[in-house]
Amino acid sequence: MNATSPYGPATGVGSLPGGDAREAARTATGSFEDFPFLPELPARGPGADMIGRTAGMLVELYARVEPSGWRLGDHPGRDTKRARSWLGEDLDALEEFTQDYEGPLKVQAVGPWTLAAALELRNGEAALSDPGACRDLAASLAEGLRLHLAELRRRIPGARLVLQLDEPSLTSVLTGRVRTASGYRTHRAVDRQLVEATLRDVAGVHGDGPVVVHSCAPDVPFALLRRAGVDGISFDFSLLTERDEEAIGEAVEGGTRLFAGVVPGTDAALSDPASSVMGVRTLWRRLGLQPGLLTEAVTLTPACGLAGASPAYARRALAHCVRAARSLADNPE
Repeated sequence: MNATSPYGPATGVGSLPGGDAREAARTATGSFEDFPFLPELPARGPGADMIGRTAGMLVELYARVEPSGWRLGDHPGRDTKRARSWLGEDLDALEEFTQDYEGPLKVQAVGPWTLAAALELRNGEAALSDPGACRDLAASLAEGLRLHLAELRRRIPGARLVLQLDEPSLTSVLTGRVRTASGYRTHRAVDRQLVEATLRDVAGVHGDGPVVVHSCAPDVPFALLRRAGVDGISFDFSLLTERDEEAIGEAVEGGTRLFAGVVPGTDAALSDPASSVMGVRTLWRRLGLQPGLLTEAVTLTPACGLAGASPAYARRALAHCVRAARSLADNPE
């Protein structure tokens, strides 16, 4: 890897199984010496899940757990405190295992549109239903991320931080497929220019640092994300369709980093590393892209988070990503 590159050849998506922060940090840093990540451990319960974890980062907005999910409220309660406590525990563990580390380090948070689709207002409807609430939520998230990144820089000063925004609901937001509280209707599709502008604003808190948007859902809006100014797009490679290929080619030629999820996120038989990247090589040839661009443009990951996998499989999957990336570098043709 180029010493000045903001990325590594392989990394994790975010979540891991289990509830031991030190073991998770050891796995994330030991598996990816060139591109570790801050693990998430949703098995610990509400507040460690991706929505609760990010809700705990919000500034002057708070959320609590209701039977229907996470709901915004006026004051920080035990759920907010628990989310912040677990994040602090995870940061402590990561700091322990990254002493003197210098290089790229990926951290994850839920993006503004998936957060708006998941967090409820007092009336039980998603924040997505209220444009004013969406604006407030995005501003609160941006400030929370600014503070989070500053804390990481203080703890791990040699790291070059890569911010990943998790947006699995983004396509549903754009196409009007997010269901209302009753389940009988869907919320109106959000204007694409507003989605783009909000993503650009939230990503802007990282300054000149690289921002990646992750979605393991079908129909990732590659072109919109590039217009929003993100530096990388993370996706499940198995969900690509012919419609995506032109957008992939344009992304590569425009300098966008591809985080290709080529390893299953739940327990499965793993083929040899060369077979795992065969689809990536085939796509490259079909698009007429230079083979030498592969390692400059692609980081390999699991298809999605590994929270639903067994601990043994999760470790194998991460190691498999590293071996597959080595295979891609050694034999790009």
